[in-house]
Amino acid sequence: MATTLMVWIDQDLCTGDGICSEICPAVFEPRDDGLWVVREDAEHFGETIVFDGEEGSGHGPDGGRGVARIPDSEIDNAVEAAEECPGECIMIEPYDQGAIDNRGA
Repeated sequence: MATTLMVWIDQDLCTGDGICSEICPAVFEPRDDGLWVVREDAEHFGETIVFDGEEGSGHGPDGGRGVARIPDSEIDNAVEAAEECPGECIMIEPYDQGAIDNRGA
């Protein structure tokens, strides 16, 4: 699947409001500490990875290294979530294969 954008959350700015997940549940989900993280879902990318900073299969780094690809079908919702976020913590950037390759490093 081609993708044109990627997203990450600055946890230092996250207010835990959760409006992001209300608008775009395919990309955003809660972390145990009340903050929100991004995810890549198996439906779109073949496997589910939650960028929550936890160890093990199905998890990836959080913050600036926890960058997730946005499915093209969810771009409008992800952009709306970023615009509505009270903490202004959702960072959407053009797709960069180098950033994807380095997120586990």
